[in-house]
Amino acid sequence: MNIQVIKPRLKVMLASPRGFCAGVSRAIETVEKTLLQHGAPVYVRHEIVHNAHVVKRLETMGAIFIDEVDQAPAERPIIFSAHGAPAAAYEQANQRGQLLIDAACPLVLKVHSQVKKFVAQGHHVLVIGHKGHPEVDGVIGQSNPSHFSLIESIEDANNITLHGKKLAYVTQTTLSVEDTQAIISVLKDRFPEIAGPRKADICYATSNRQAAVKELSKFANTVFVIGSPTSSNSQRLVDVAKVNGVKNAYLVEDPSSLEISNIDPDTTIGITAGASAPEDLVETLLTRLAEMFTLVIETVETTREDIAFKIPSLLQQAS
Repeated sequence: MNIQVIKPRLKVMLASPRGFCAGVSRAIETVEKTLLQHGAPVYVRHEIVHNAHVVKRLETMGAIFIDEVDQAPAERPIIFSAHGAPAAAYEQANQRGQLLIDAACPLVLKVHSQVKKFVAQGHHVLVIGHKGHPEVDGVIGQSNPSHFSLIESIEDANNITLHGKKLAYVTQTTLSVEDTQAIISVLKDRFPEIAGPRKADICYATSNRQAAVKELSKFANTVFVIGSPTSSNSQRLVDVAKVNGVKNAYLVEDPSSLEISNIDPDTTIGITAGASAPEDLVETLLTRLAEMFTLVIETVETTREDIAFKIPSLLQQAS
């Protein structure tokens, strides 16, 4: 006699958009195509994107992740990560005669271009971002570090003293939209002549995912953000949920090991994923929840994304 176990119902709301952005998809495809065309190993300067699951999969395919250019044999291809690289890294690879394939996100490269223009015009550039983040290191590395100052907070914006300097600002692309705007407002109040980008540096994917979580937070009691601790945009999604009233907002690097036995079926679970987190991790979390509950799934969609970036031209030519 089969006894049917009736599982409690659990409401799950999925944020849309979530997960991979165009820049991340392009970067991952760049590594895959380079391996296909040139064989293993290929070397990647820094993590191609900030997600341990992605990095591990590419390692099994033959990618070797390194910190500096000279850690790769000069005869093997080297790929620069989606976060961009300082000018010195490009120069070093070229001096070695190494095949350099640049997987930097086009939106990050746009910030590099802005920085070079500002410096050429005689500006001292205020870089709004997180110290030590590879994207910020790449931006400051586009010129002499003396041309830059790092602004991490409103406090920094209020306290920085730069008398008699012609100023401009740029921002890391993965910051909190609202926090960044608050910092920019302080800078504009203090330095009315400060120059800035014609269009906001924070990328469309970061803005879209934060907007989706903001909407999700109207309905969810608990929010799980799938992403790695090193992922700035994933960390910001947790912050956005908390700022919008969700006390129980958590960053989940590995859904397969998440403790779910204490989830109350009367709660509403919100799920999203950072721009470098693959969708199969969302499916892993849903599968685990479905083992305990009958899921009632709804999607909270705030916008649709149809942006795609072409892979580097070196790989297109060889295709």
